[in-house]
Amino acid sequence: MSDLDPSILKPVFDRLSPVRRMGLVNGVTRGVIEIEGLENAARIGDHLTLQRQSGPDLAGEVLRVESGIVHMLPAGAPDGVRLGDRVFLEPTPVFAPGMHWLGRVVDPFGQPLDGKPLLPGTTPRDIMAAPPPAVERKPLGERMATGLAVLNTVLPIVRGQRIGLFAGSGVGKSTLLATLARSMQADAVVVALVGERGREVNAFVEEALGADGLKRSVVVAATSDQSALARRRCAWSAMTVAEFLRDQGLNVLFLADSVTRFAEAHREIAAAMGETPSLRGFPPSTTPLIAGLCERAGPGTAKQGDITAVFSVLVAGSDMDEPVADILRGVLDGHIVLSREIAERGRFPAIDLSRSVSRSLPDAATDEENRMIAETRRLVGSYEQSEVMIKAGLYTPGTDPLLDQAVRAHDELDGFFAKPEPDGIQNSFDRLSVILRRAKAGTALQH
Repeated sequence: MSDLDPSILKPVFDRLSPVRRMGLVNGVTRGVIEIEGLENAARIGDHLTLQRQSGPDLAGEVLRVESGIVHMLPAGAPDGVRLGDRVFLEPTPVFAPGMHWLGRVVDPFGQPLDGKPLLPGTTPRDIMAAPPPAVERKPLGERMATGLAVLNTVLPIVRGQRIGLFAGSGVGKSTLLATLARSMQADAVVVALVGERGREVNAFVEEALGADGLKRSVVVAATSDQSALARRRCAWSAMTVAEFLRDQGLNVLFLADSVTRFAEAHREIAAAMGETPSLRGFPPSTTPLIAGLCERAGPGTAKQGDITAVFSVLVAGSDMDEPVADILRGVLDGHIVLSREIAERGRFPAIDLSRSVSRSLPDAATDEENRMIAETRRLVGSYEQSEVMIKAGLYTPGTDPLLDQAVRAHDELDGFFAKPEPDGIQNSFDRLSVILRRAKAGTALQH
């Protein structure tokens, strides 16, 4: 504590007040609690505490404000709530990240989850801030080393780029995010674990990130048992931390797992507000909600750093056209698709190259690198189109020169896509060049 700026304590003391405003429960309708007596003081998003006459206090948030009535969305089931129960208006939550948050795990309200004390920063920030002005934003920056050969070459990620990671359950999505968190070139990493299982949060921090990865990271987590309000807020709070670090001039890597659970939390809240679902169960407000979150990432202005973002989407039944995935594809700078079929044959990361694209190309690569990328895609596509025929023994070598090369290169490329690459981007391209030359010459790679 002695190393902290004493001014950090000022916001804490400024929020202290001897006055506590109170209202009374007037009714409960479809899980929403109606309160009278707070309509002139409560604002949308304010926190409330309901004192049940039997049982623990019930936390919640102001959902709607009407003449004479405040609607509270409780953080848990309203069991035991009775007419006349007292409801207290809590101080407006202040979210103020600071540089001393690096290496810490916090909840969406800035409270520590790692058992150690944590003070807020000196300047409160709006968790739903607007993105930088469009005309003032820098262009995408230089290519970033990722620690994975396939992302260093065929699917490059550049500074300020926003990528979607689409995957079904159990195909290595969280593992890939953890690899990027540890190995990707960045000054700081912010991880949003939205609606994650409690066990997985600790596993991600201790095993996936590790001590070295955590030193440069801030993890914001809301577990699956928490309210929809907390889960939705998690993504906004994590983005706010990333924006704070960006404003210090840092190159920030933002990882969100997952946007699907963020959208599902919003769906619960929208249903309580009476919004009619239209997008296969999601309300119309889902589209601007996701677009607004994504637009906050990306290149900053000339005086700021950048936020390079990877937004994961948990697609049900591997349906890449489900609403959340469809919305993200329209607002991001590329997407990576993980395939269950590839994962089941043991290749990780299970990236389906034919269905993945990086919109940083061709600008992110030289002419020679773009030639190698295009050739790699042609070989992969040619093999996939004829894979059934090849495995059935129906293809005769020599019939199609391109397919001959694809068959010779297949195993080597498959191994290349699975390999970590700690030695940088150029080394990845050098290895890819060797594979392509040998495929063209008809020689096998010597192990």
